[in-house]
Amino acid sequence: MNIAMLSGWHVHAKGYANEINSCEGFNVTAVWDELPERGKEWAAELGCTFYQNLDELLSDDTIDAVVVNAPTNMHPEVIIKAAEAGKAIFTEKVLALTLSEAESIKEAVERNNVLFTISYPHRLRPTLIKAKRIAESGDIGKITYARVRNVHNGSVADWLPPHFYDKTQCGGGAMIDLGAHPMYTLEWICGKPKSVVSMFTNVTDRPVEDNAVSVLEFEGGIIGVSETGFVSTGNPYTLEISGTEGAIMLHGADFSFCGKSTEGKWTKIDVSDKEALYPIKLWAECLTTGKDSPFPIDEAVSLSALMEAAYESFRTGKKVKVK
Repeated sequence: MNIAMLSGWHVHAKGYANEINSCEGFNVTAVWDELPERGKEWAAELGCTFYQNLDELLSDDTIDAVVVNAPTNMHPEVIIKAAEAGKAIFTEKVLALTLSEAESIKEAVERNNVLFTISYPHRLRPTLIKAKRIAESGDIGKITYARVRNVHNGSVADWLPPHFYDKTQCGGGAMIDLGAHPMYTLEWICGKPKSVVSMFTNVTDRPVEDNAVSVLEFEGGIIGVSETGFVSTGNPYTLEISGTEGAIMLHGADFSFCGKSTEGKWTKIDVSDKEALYPIKLWAECLTTGKDSPFPIDEAVSLSALMEAAYESFRTGKKVKVK
């Protein structure tokens, strides 16, 4: 399989290229970038062809699939063109800045019947899979509340690239980037959200928010809390799921729950994320086996709808219905 990397804009782009090249029978053979000098340099590192013209790359019949790491505001143009060219697609989240754009991408993907996968790595973490299974088993009763906190110190330690604060390219700051993980995780656990209320702040005086919380309302009265930011140091990943008869707590490597099967006593869960799978490797497997995408277009559209509502709530100060 010959794979083309479409832009080195995203911080995960080089990692994806390395993962592709580590898959048996897969090779990165082409690079396109909206910044030609960056693209040429990356292509030289990879030992592959640089295309200055995206259409020329997509017309190359030797290229089987593409990995999209372009600025988020360019996703509609880039992904639709790739779909029209019949290329299988892997893309970094989020799919698009608006629901309308996301639906346009969906139409192109489905009309051209191309394999599409979006990167939702947290849904492949063994700890989160185990937590979801416990919640679905009924051991903690009816779910009433879930909270996900996913933060880092990229702004205060100043290691994020400057373009991650470009509102035009990114559509926002911490919530639409790092906050995507809590958002899709909460939807995975609690179902389709009905509404959202957001509070975003700016600690480091960047053009976009670097500290953010969104509160989601789900069917049956469930409340979900999505917390993220670029200004927290030392905070481990946190997942809490509360139910009418128990609870689940993941705090870094500390994973435990209480429920009916434990007679209400907290019990340690011995599950590690060290062997977590990578979404891009599952996508590569789908390319060779014909399996269905682990994270298909409908789920990508759903996240864009939720993010659009979250940012509308921040701008208006009101609760917003999720479409």
